[in-house]
Amino acid sequence: MKYKLFFVNLIIIISFTLSSCENQAGRREQQRKRPITSAQRSKPIKNDSKDKTTIKMIEKGGVYEIPCKINGTSMNFIFDTGASDITISLTEAMFLYKQGTLKDNDFLGTQKYQIANGAIEEGTVINLSTVKIGDRILHNVKASIIHNMEAPLLLGQSALREYGKISIDYTRNEITFE
Repeated sequence: MKYKLFFVNLIIIISFTLSSCENQAGRREQQRKRPITSAQRSKPIKNDSKDKTTIKMIEKGGVYEIPCKINGTSMNFIFDTGASDITISLTEAMFLYKQGTLKDNDFLGTQKYQIANGAIEEGTVINLSTVKIGDRILHNVKASIIHNMEAPLLLGQSALREYGKISIDYTRNEITFE
């Protein structure tokens, strides 16, 4: 019963947030007539002491996770080259929202996605202010909230392509950003 009430409240909050985003859409549309492009994103910041950043991957159930910081909050993401965007569940979205690191103006609308099993699902498109992996930071990265409380955290192409060359050493469980 608690979970049902929590879920209903969560949907109400997200619906309210999205409707307030739609009300402000006209004003925002005048301010920015096009979406954030890769040319507008900052390039990853490299550590001055070395050219490469190596991160330890954690194998869990046949998938690899890497530690990331999203808007300053630490999370472990599944490294997923098949995912088009960074994806987070409603649980993580509400956590970021409650902490104030995901703001009303970060909600950009909705979009349909095809998930791994072939089903079509709707997600909420958001802007992440920062995505930090090791000592490399990206700004203004497109991500999606999957409307499921238990959806996995996926580090997809909306971030990975911005990091450029990436190599994986499965014998050491390491990923290197060059």
